[in-house]
Amino acid sequence: MYLKDLKFSLWADFIERNYLDNEFKELIEQGIINGATSNPAIFKNAILSSDAYKEQLSTLASLTPKEKYEALAIYDIQKAADILKPLYDAGDDGYVSIEVDPYLCDDAMATIAEGKRLFETIGRKNVMIKVPATDAGYVAMRELVSNGIPVNATLIFKKEQAVLCAEAFREGAAKNAGEVDTVISVFVSRIDRALDEVLAKNGVDVALSGIYNSANIYAEVQKMGVKGCRTLFASTGVKDDSLPPYYYIEKLLAYNSVNTAPVDTIKAFHLNPKKESALPIPTQIIEGHFEKIKSLGIDFSAVLDKQISDGLKSFKDAFKDILESL
Repeated sequence: MYLKDLKFSLWADFIERNYLDNEFKELIEQGIINGATSNPAIFKNAILSSDAYKEQLSTLASLTPKEKYEALAIYDIQKAADILKPLYDAGDDGYVSIEVDPYLCDDAMATIAEGKRLFETIGRKNVMIKVPATDAGYVAMRELVSNGIPVNATLIFKKEQAVLCAEAFREGAAKNAGEVDTVISVFVSRIDRALDEVLAKNGVDVALSGIYNSANIYAEVQKMGVKGCRTLFASTGVKDDSLPPYYYIEKLLAYNSVNTAPVDTIKAFHLNPKKESALPIPTQIIEGHFEKIKSLGIDFSAVLDKQISDGLKSFKDAFKDILESL
């Protein structure tokens, strides 16, 4: 783990074939990261912008676009899992995540079938199947965990989503003989990007809504105490140049948590000397901030609902772009 005393891990939110053969290994050897995550947008950027996939693609001409995508993605996930395996064997995370087809987000049975198939095809124990936190997703999470498959619940913006994920993990693990590792991926910076312009115009502190929302969710997940389940803070890259690049990692540094971030963000945090626990945040501070938001006539719950739907759409769009290009 990056900070053993806090049980805090850093995972790289990036996958690309040349990177896996080079910088990825270096970051692991230096003790900076101990896991990795991917999503359709990450694979879109990798597959469509890197020459590293051309040779394998030339052998896949007879396959459908989705079969081609899976062949490319599975190869990368297997490679990453093999590189991370010594960490996994030592009990130091060592996980890499792959997301199910985002177009299955409202079909529990199809998500379960694809999650099982991907896990079996990849054939590595240190792979997490990433499932969006939808009504169908909670059903799929429960079933996958009951089969001993590690799950990364993704696109969490609301406490209610996190609770349903944790309950699914608890119920799934109860049907499985052993403990199953899971993470609840809470998205952070997108909330600030949605609100900060309005807040700034009205004299409300910016770059805090995502942090306070995430802190609330983290506290709830910790309170539930589901074995093997941790909060993972995602969407922690900084788009505002007025903030330090490591801002969302530093402000959400917490016991028994994971932060997945772009590689440059992780490097900046590694060089930052301040590495102190930032959570929990006093309830009155969090509530005071959201009262200010409410006083402006902003329905924060509606803001989060839009982020969930926008997030699903962005993953679907990225997946569609990949398939159309193949």
